Amino acid sequence: MNEQIITEPLETFQVPASGNGQQERDAAIENAAMRKVIWRIVPILTLSYFLAYLDRINIGFAALEMNKSLGLSSTVYGWAAGVFFVAYIIFEIPSNLVLERVGARIWIARILMTWGLIAAGTAFVAGPTSLVVMRFLLGFAEAGFFPGVLLYLTFWCPAAYRAKVIAAFSVSVPLAGFVGSPLSGALLGMDGYLGLHGWQWLFIVEGLPATFLGLFVLVYLPSKPDSASWLSAEEKRWLQRKLAAEEKGNPGSSHGSVWRTLANPRVLALGLASAGSLATGYGLAFWQPQMVKSFGLTNFQTGLVNSVPFAVAAVGMFVWARRSDSRRERVWHTVVPLLVSAAALASCIYLHQLSLVVVALCFALLGGYGVKGPFWALVSEWTSPSEKAAAIAMINSLANISGFVAPFLLGFIKDQTGSFVLGLIPMIVLALIGAATILILKGYAAAGSRRLVSSTG
Repeated sequence: MNEQIITEPLETFQVPASGNGQQERDAAIENAAMRKVIWRIVPILTLSYFLAYLDRINIGFAALEMNKSLGLSSTVYGWAAGVFFVAYIIFEIPSNLVLERVGARIWIARILMTWGLIAAGTAFVAGPTSLVVMRFLLGFAEAGFFPGVLLYLTFWCPAAYRAKVIAAFSVSVPLAGFVGSPLSGALLGMDGYLGLHGWQWLFIVEGLPATFLGLFVLVYLPSKPDSASWLSAEEKRWLQRKLAAEEKGNPGSSHGSVWRTLANPRVLALGLASAGSLATGYGLAFWQPQMVKSFGLTNFQTGLVNSVPFAVAAVGMFVWARRSDSRRERVWHTVVPLLVSAAALASCIYLHQLSLVVVALCFALLGGYGVKGPFWALVSEWTSPSEKAAAIAMINSLANISGFVAPFLLGFIKDQTGSFVLGLIPMIVLALIGAATILILKGYAAAGSRRLVSSTG
């Protein structure tokens, strides 16, 4: 599955040849360099993010048995699921700034190894308090991974490649739901093996691989192109010249204060816009298994049905990112998915047949995940190079507030009303706000500089 995902964009990484010999040589160097980057960098990052997302959301399937075993109400479960993001938000910006100082190889490896151990250790929680503590620690361990990888990709990928590459990396998110749903359903069937519950095996089996992958990253992943032994000297020169020219050609590249960047109202607005998609992704990731099972399915059947919307989202987000790159258009490729997601979630309130609900969930996740590639490509174009690390971390931190709010509110509303679907309303509102925010920022961009975030704020 991953091979298809990585191979697909390579077809679009071909530079048309011309009659000029030097242009043909430059095109050949570009094709060779980017092919190596795609095959050497993206697969390992995609696998890393696959495991990261799986370890964040597998509590959604564990809840099918764990809630009863630990005596958790829907509200308490929602709090435990969402508290991950409290730690993630607190430590994300410091983590991303450390990554920029010590290098991606060391810091991403550290993140992988520690979160793998903590994710597996969640199997041994004994009640609500220990569950909340472990979820908080998981957020602490994983903080900075996603924005760190986005920053890392800007060291390797010129602007014309970013939406496709980000989509190839981010497609691991719906893939985690697609592959993880039936896997988690099957692991729940190990109940009683070696004296452990099925939900305990789920945390152990899905958590430990991240630790082993971290050791591999420490040895394998280069920090920047100049340390990549698999790039030729001329490929390194082309890539470095290309990235340097793009930075020089963009205004607002002077070094500014990190704190000024974090307080920039446009950075805050981009964080609000991103919250619209994250609320849908995490809200459904944590609660969709229980919504599907409420139609009377077994755990394994729930896993199979739950995987369908994620499969649709995995394909759709990549197609949408390719379209965004081919047209070099980001704004409407960000706005349209948010609107589709809001409409699909709203329709769930009025649907009562499993088949129709699944179709609506397909569109909801298609919109929620389809926005990722175009949005983060847009962010990279709207932020100055010197402020990119802090801006990306701040935007992602703000967006992840919705990762706490959406699951908690859904659980609270479920306890108060007995209905899952009413809990979707906060996600609908956030998606609409996200779409409106991007359009407002587009107006600012049209009225002034193309680069919205600069040290002059």
